[in-house]
Amino acid sequence: MIPLQRVPAPSRTQTLLERWTARVRSAGATTEAARDQWKQAKAPRRHVRELLESMAHGAVRCMYCDDSRGTDIDHFQPLACAPLRAFDWHNHLFACAWCNSNDKQGRYPLDGDGSCLLIDPTVDDPADHLLLRFTSCLYEGLTAKGEASIEVFGLNRPDLLDGRTRAFTTACLVIEGWHRRHLAGDPSAGEKARALLESPFVDVVYSLARLDPVIAETVLEEQTLPALEAWRGVYGTTPALVR
Repeated sequence: MIPLQRVPAPSRTQTLLERWTARVRSAGATTEAARDQWKQAKAPRRHVRELLESMAHGAVRCMYCDDSRGTDIDHFQPLACAPLRAFDWHNHLFACAWCNSNDKQGRYPLDGDGSCLLIDPTVDDPADHLLLRFTSCLYEGLTAKGEASIEVFGLNRPDLLDGRTRAFTTACLVIEGWHRRHLAGDPSAGEKARALLESPFVDVVYSLARLDPVIAETVLEEQTLPALEAWRGVYGTTPALVR
């Protein structure tokens, strides 16, 4: 999971969403009313989908697993909890069918104060709550929000572990290749970097860029270390935001 910047909804879209919120309210503001209105709302759904696609990483990746293509508009706070947020632009994220229907579903855990215990990548920096262990490619929760997000989003399911393991090897090789071209002043270095930044599991690249230098010496090969240091100097610790 990586941080994402939520784009503002155009005034036309915002007006449309507010109009449909009023319809939910008029229909009783129940979960059933919200679901019924959402199913009918073809134009608002199209507007929301287009905005989410413009925000998603790479080839419209799922905003939770960063692996599969996003297919579903997810209500981050489920309609069962907040029917009047059915058309709230800030309550929409893009998820793959697996994350939305098999893992997250309608779950929305809260802490004792009533605050949500799930990471919203458009509000939170996932790195504040999650640590990727490169020896296993497992995510570890740094906070209660991180632990709950791992469980609810299924961030440590086997297919994601396999994908991150491969992505780690690939990222190291690509960064090494980028470094050679970068030192030689080869303009294709930028193309190599962009290809990596648009690939699935870019959260691995984020985690590499944030890796503590002492830990890096224990998990990376010797030739990768100077390449990673140079990469940080050019792209910083949030490389996927660089175009």
